[in-house]
Amino acid sequence: MAMKKRRYALVIDSRKCINCKACAVACKAENEVPVGNFRNWINESHQGEYPKLRIDFEPEQCHHCEHPSCVRVCPTGASWQRKDGVVLVAEDDCIGCRYCMIACPYDARYFHEESGTVHKCTLCIHRIDGGVLPACVETCPSKVRVFGDLEDPTSRIHELLSTRRYQVKEPQTGNGPQLYYLV
Repeated sequence: MAMKKRRYALVIDSRKCINCKACAVACKAENEVPVGNFRNWINESHQGEYPKLRIDFEPEQCHHCEHPSCVRVCPTGASWQRKDGVVLVAEDDCIGCRYCMIACPYDARYFHEESGTVHKCTLCIHRIDGGVLPACVETCPSKVRVFGDLEDPTSRIHELLSTRRYQVKEPQTGNGPQLYYLV
């Protein structure tokens, strides 16, 4: 029996973000991310002038690109992409050269001092392979992130991208980011 093709992605509705950082805390706990490093984070921007001020929050992480520059520059093949689109780092093959960190337009990787290797968001593959949502998605109290399979026409992510306006960051890089921000 042929395996069904999958393409995982995230839709982010930044307008729902309350900057509680539950996503970052859940990720750190789930993936044992060292103090001072993050696999996801919240960007803050300020608009207007007093007394008409506004703060916007925008969740950020690896964009699990369709054509990831980080994979192309890796000299050992440690940075690689699964068939479902998830971009990973094989720690045993990583030599810590950090070329992938330089190539990433989203600054979504960090150097793990203890192991001497590069780390990043994995979309919690250990969870999604078991049929469970990534920790950041499951934990968010305001449901900012929607995870799903772009190949599934019945999925919520497919519905959102079919009916709502969205944008991706840094499209000019040719990476084909798979984090879609609703506008």
